[in-house]
Amino acid sequence: MSNCTVPGCPRTAPDGVHACPLHADELRAWLAELPRQAHLLAEFVEPAGRPRTARLGGTGRAHAPVPVDLRVLTLLGPGHPQPPSDDPDAGGTVPIRALLDGWAGRLAYDYPAVHRDPYGTAHTQPCEAYRATGGPTITGRCTWLTAYLPYALTRPWIGDLHQQLGDLLARIYDFTHATPHTHHKTAPCPTCDVFALVAVDGRWEITCQACGHRLEPDAYDQHAAHYLRTIQEPA
Repeated sequence: MSNCTVPGCPRTAPDGVHACPLHADELRAWLAELPRQAHLLAEFVEPAGRPRTARLGGTGRAHAPVPVDLRVLTLLGPGHPQPPSDDPDAGGTVPIRALLDGWAGRLAYDYPAVHRDPYGTAHTQPCEAYRATGGPTITGRCTWLTAYLPYALTRPWIGDLHQQLGDLLARIYDFTHATPHTHHKTAPCPTCDVFALVAVDGRWEITCQACGHRLEPDAYDQHAAHYLRTIQEPA
């Protein structure tokens, strides 16, 4: 067991990985959610409100208003994969595709790929599959990162990926307001006994926010029924 590398997480991670089950599940859910959120975000490129035209003789604008929301355009546009703090022109924002490209490239560099040349000699080099199969689209990158996520969880930088992806989605939610709903369960967690089990829209498993334990819906129903019988039994 080792400490989860997600900043501020007090939980431990299973052997061989650097993220607790709760944050590993969040990464899978975010990568599945991001293409849909990007599609919704495209509807906010044009600002909803426009300033009224100045009347004759009044004080009007010296320049025409910008016809698009530059904050949204930055998120959907091209860019370079670098930390948000190093991108002052974007106001601390790295575009979606640039961020995904950067992490796909980092993962591909760490992931060993072996091939043999015509003479039978084995060569180990970074995996370049993401260039061909991931494609330049947000959906393609998310699909590729999800497929290689089991390996990414073994890397010490997985906490940075979690933080940056979470910050990116939080910024997108500020525009779309289409946040997945969290549904709190009535039975306590069977592992830590804390009332912290939640179901989140778009996620199959029910997760404990305290210890990261996960349950499939059928398993939770059985656990909840057993817990109900326990509290109804006379002392």
